[in-house]
Amino acid sequence: MSDQDSPLYIEPSSDSSPSDEVIKRAARLRVEINRANTLYYIENSPEIDDAQWDARMQELLSLEATYPELQTSDSPTQRIGSAPASGFEEVMHRLPMLSLGNVFDEAGLRNWYRRTLAFLEIDHASMVCELKIDGLAIAITYVNGVLDRAATRGDGIRGEDVTTNVRTIRSVPLKLSGDVPSDLELRGEVFLPKSKFASLNSEREQSGLPAYVNPRNSASGSLRQLDSTETAKRPLDMYFYSLGYIDNAVEPKSHSEALDAIKEWGGRVNKWTRNAETVEEVMTAIANASLIRDTLDYDIDGVVIKINSLALQKRLGYVGRDPRWAIAFKFPAERAETTLKAIHVNVGRTGALTPWAELEPVMVGGVTVGRATLHNKDEIARKDLREGDRVIVQRAGDVIPQIVSISSRNERNTQSAPFQFPETCPSCQAITIQSIDEAVTRCVNGACMAQFERLLQHFASRSAMDIEGLGERVAQDLPRLGFVSNIADLYRLHNRRDELLKVDKMGETRVDNLLQAIEASRSQSLPRLLFALGISGVGSESAEWIAHRFRNLTAIQKATEEELLAIDGIGPTIASTLCEYFALEQNQKLVEDLMKLGINPFDQTPKPADEHPVNGMLFVITGKLEIMSRAEAQNQIKELGGKVTSSVSKKTDYVVKGTDPGSKLDKAQQIGIHIIDEGQFRALIGKGVIPVD
Repeated sequence: MSDQDSPLYIEPSSDSSPSDEVIKRAARLRVEINRANTLYYIENSPEIDDAQWDARMQELLSLEATYPELQTSDSPTQRIGSAPASGFEEVMHRLPMLSLGNVFDEAGLRNWYRRTLAFLEIDHASMVCELKIDGLAIAITYVNGVLDRAATRGDGIRGEDVTTNVRTIRSVPLKLSGDVPSDLELRGEVFLPKSKFASLNSEREQSGLPAYVNPRNSASGSLRQLDSTETAKRPLDMYFYSLGYIDNAVEPKSHSEALDAIKEWGGRVNKWTRNAETVEEVMTAIANASLIRDTLDYDIDGVVIKINSLALQKRLGYVGRDPRWAIAFKFPAERAETTLKAIHVNVGRTGALTPWAELEPVMVGGVTVGRATLHNKDEIARKDLREGDRVIVQRAGDVIPQIVSISSRNERNTQSAPFQFPETCPSCQAITIQSIDEAVTRCVNGACMAQFERLLQHFASRSAMDIEGLGERVAQDLPRLGFVSNIADLYRLHNRRDELLKVDKMGETRVDNLLQAIEASRSQSLPRLLFALGISGVGSESAEWIAHRFRNLTAIQKATEEELLAIDGIGPTIASTLCEYFALEQNQKLVEDLMKLGINPFDQTPKPADEHPVNGMLFVITGKLEIMSRAEAQNQIKELGGKVTSSVSKKTDYVVKGTDPGSKLDKAQQIGIHIIDEGQFRALIGKGVIPVD
């Protein structure tokens, strides 16, 4: 260390304000240490050794301890963490953090690309290929170039504030450099390097803590430590993979340009990323990723393919929670051989009898697997699975364990017999039925205790009403001990606190926490409540679509099949099931009870359709549009409350005419339907301007 770099001696003084010399020295140390971190963790080209880095850090810590006003949010000392927090605050994402659809072979990839081009009505679109790192997605906001907030993806709409923990990751810049937009969100993947995984687990075992099962699990656990000083001890790493939003600046034109901009600002992006013009070039990139997979210091489970043009990405939009402009090509699932110890049958919340396999625990893709799905009784019969068989297990999509087949080395003894699927419900012993339309065997006893226990557990789950403390055991105890006989009874439990305290293993703290969580769930959104009711086929995404259309529970209850079918994404099965659900007297009473107890949320999503002229109108589109594709035009009509049909009738309000229109135009002219061109149509949907003759 040169004289210029020598530590500054701090003269004790009664004056608590730092001198100009001290201020300058602290500023210089921040710059030098941040630069050293960038060169070491991002550029992989360090210029000072560990001893020099440690000396600078200790000096800066000393200066900031003496003069706390010198500490800034981008100071490298902020990476050491802070005292334990009481919990993570919820963060609403300014733009949704979408999930990805999956394909598993070249045919699936070609189908996705073909659908994408068809939606855009173009012949070609450039793509970008990125390694799909198996970590934890994070959104980091920078204000005037300084790290301001970091949040997990959560459910895509809301996540958890993990700012103090992300600050401890040395490959995450606390301050960006260059011409940085004043308000910027970057998104990326936090992971634990494989080279650090074994040593971390060794430390945990020495401390008497359970080992993490894989690097992804350890990354998630490390990032969600309430004590960020613990996170600081974990060797987490990160790559940025996209822009989230960008304000007060000119946006890049392509995803490639966005990645280049992130690099220029000092963010770390993966060097492997490749551009591709054809599906063949994408498949070449995927083959390369598969070859180098085992040589990487982080886990990958596939390759993400994105349309490069950001303008085209915006036009494509998303369906449900999946962007149309990106897809994940997943690598083949890893497999292992083990013993099928026993076959069990669960009764689900809709009465479905679902078989599952109890396995001799085996490691598959870095995870110990002891259970696997068996889907239904037809699948068991088709594969002729028997207890005691040696079987091949894989993690489907690298997530859900399933039995692929019987091992070629399997040897059955004379006691082996085909599995007999139960003819009565394992819970209530009622006769079961199998629908002609599906391969599912169901218990149709509405009073089946197992169904209600599963429904109760689903209602309280994190993606539904998020009632912490109401897990599987409590969901079994509450009905069996007579505390609840329907969902609404949960909101009457506060009157029975003293009785709950007498339940085995509950205790005062657990009971109070449960009651507080139930009370807090009153403020959950309408989509969550609708999903929580456990209506067959109504998932979290379809619940959102339905809630946004009808706005309140009463309107949903009264909705007709025709009205439900008018919602983009809702098909005949869900529409029919929903109407059948609300037609049952017991369900009508449940909704009435919930409303009386104050559980009656209204959807808060802005809805322009009520005021927009398109709301309720019927459109037919004929010919090719120039500015937008027909699919885009149809989506915009539906978003504004209108409907699109393929045939012209007297009920049609407008026929939108493009180039080379077909016979629909002739019919519209014959029966006097209002015909508009693309310019008039865009004025109507954009500004609400009604076309005039």
